Amino acid sequence: MSTAAHNLNPNLDPNPGKPFVADPAQRKDLLDTLPWLPCTLTLEVPVVHFTIADLLALKEGSIVETACHHTSDVPVRVNQLLIGWTEFEVVGDRLAVRITEQI
Repeated sequence: MSTAAHNLNPNLDPNPGKPFVADPAQRKDLLDTLPWLPCTLTLEVPVVHFTIADLLALKEGSIVETACHHTSDVPVRVNQLLIGWTEFEVVGDRLAVRITEQI
């Protein structure tokens, strides 16, 4: 980005050679203006020793053994960006996750 662009927008980092870190207060204000914006939330559950044969054999009711204990922390990402850690919890008859740490 050119120096002229930095002069036109005071919110941009004046040090283009260094990583830009937005003020967290400004970032939250920006996100508050976009509550309708869709995003994808994903949980990463490791499954070891899983093969193509296992994949092809999957059907309704199949159980896949994971490499984590039921109390293990599981990373949670929004649009592929790590935002924290969760743990699984049963709520009624549903499986849920509880946020244990936000980054």
